[in-house]
Amino acid sequence: DSIHIGPDGTLYLTDDGSHTVRRCTPEGKVLMELGVPGTPAPFMSNEPFHRCTHTAISPDGHLFVSDGYGNACVHKYTPDGRLVKSWGESGTGPGQFNIVHNITADDDGWIYVADRENHRVQVFDTEGRYEAQWNNLHRPCGLYMPRGSCPHCFIGELGPGMAVNRHHPNLGPRLSIVTNEGELIARLGGEDGPGQEPGKFLAPHGLAVDSRGDIYVGEVAYTNWPSSFGDEPRPRWLRTLQKLEKV
Repeated sequence: DSIHIGPDGTLYLTDDGSHTVRRCTPEGKVLMELGVPGTPAPFMSNEPFHRCTHTAISPDGHLFVSDGYGNACVHKYTPDGRLVKSWGESGTGPGQFNIVHNITADDDGWIYVADRENHRVQVFDTEGRYEAQWNNLHRPCGLYMPRGSCPHCFIGELGPGMAVNRHHPNLGPRLSIVTNEGELIARLGGEDGPGQEPGKFLAPHGLAVDSRGDIYVGEVAYTNWPSSFGDEPRPRWLRTLQKLEKV
């Protein structure tokens, strides 16, 4: 599930459990609903939606939906909710996906897609034409690109998901900051695995950056605990949201 704030202040709520995207006012009034609640599209059919994951809005107002856990594609909609096109398929080549987990857009209209289990971010134009890919990432999960004078992309990366490499260093979980061309600017955390100490992460899943440059990191700490710590008993309380202040 994810929340995306549109340029007009309305909220786009992506619900992978009900296979829907809803546009709502901050007061909770539903203005638009895409998908049929509780009814997934056939598995890997690339029809909307099968456990969709996130939304993005291009400068011309089109809506893009990453889809997701049971599909391997991106859907493009008009502002009023008419499906324009879909692109992508399961695989490892350009324009193919292995868990389409997040999506964002910049002021120039480029679409950035977190291709989580292919360990990369892919870049497309608004017609779905492949432009580039950013590698040197580990299970990119959350994306955030501020509009305007900060052409940087913030990327939340998950740590290893297998017991055999659970304790390997330098694989996250972590937060990476890159230019809009994918060049690394900074990397926070991940040198020695997950944790709740300052400067560490458990499972960065959703990101936001405010007007001051402070970073908000939402973490799926409870569900990710077994992947990160195996049979180690889970604490009753885990951090699920942290704020990193710009200094």
